[in-house]
Amino acid sequence: MSLTFKPRPRGGRWPVALAWLAVVLLAVAALLMGGVGPAYRLEWLSLGESFSLLRRGALLSLGAAGLGVMAFLVAGLCRRWKPALVGMLVIVAVVALVAQPLQLRELARSVPPIHDITTDLANPPAFEALAEARRTAPNALAYPRDFAEAQRAGYPDLRPLDIAHPLPEVHAAAEALARERGWENAAASEQRLEAVATTRWFGFKDDIVIRLTPTDAGTRVDMRSASRIGKSDLGTNASRIQNFLEALTARLSS
Repeated sequence: MSLTFKPRPRGGRWPVALAWLAVVLLAVAALLMGGVGPAYRLEWLSLGESFSLLRRGALLSLGAAGLGVMAFLVAGLCRRWKPALVGMLVIVAVVALVAQPLQLRELARSVPPIHDITTDLANPPAFEALAEARRTAPNALAYPRDFAEAQRAGYPDLRPLDIAHPLPEVHAAAEALARERGWENAAASEQRLEAVATTRWFGFKDDIVIRLTPTDAGTRVDMRSASRIGKSDLGTNASRIQNFLEALTARLSS
């Protein structure tokens, strides 16, 4: 009787071990980076703790990428194609995982470090219904006057909207657009709207006020959007105002 011995795979256990370790590190990194937002919303973590865990998750993801590269190289040299494929998939997953944080970091460098944006720098629309919520928030209730110059430099095209439609028609269109965007209505009167927009990941709340003024040619629309927390909004408030005014123009034009 002859015995048949299965040849030992080239490289032994190293290609598989490296690949699995890369997968484990990637899973932990994804859990940390994806979970900090919901944990902050549920008040399990402070904002500082959340950002600390986010940085740790990013570092772990880089470690997973390094192990993925090692697994790919070692498995490739040993002609172990499954571990090599796993290593390559880990590298691709890490790139996808850190792409958004890296984009946000670059965005933070390209926009003014401000969090309160208005179309009327001389007379910003005031928060009334949301005044109490803003008084208890870290950021100021009143528009910080030292933001004006930074806003002019960073968002030179942001200005009031003058539209040739009567005020009631503009009011109805603005209110409908706010609902479609999922903003929480705080107050509505004949010439103003106040609402709250909540970000998806961390659940940050931004306060919005829309002021409508009748003119000889129709209606002037002024808008202000301000974050309750954080020094820089990464351009979110300016983008919100610009997109809303463009959508309002398109809605009324059609």
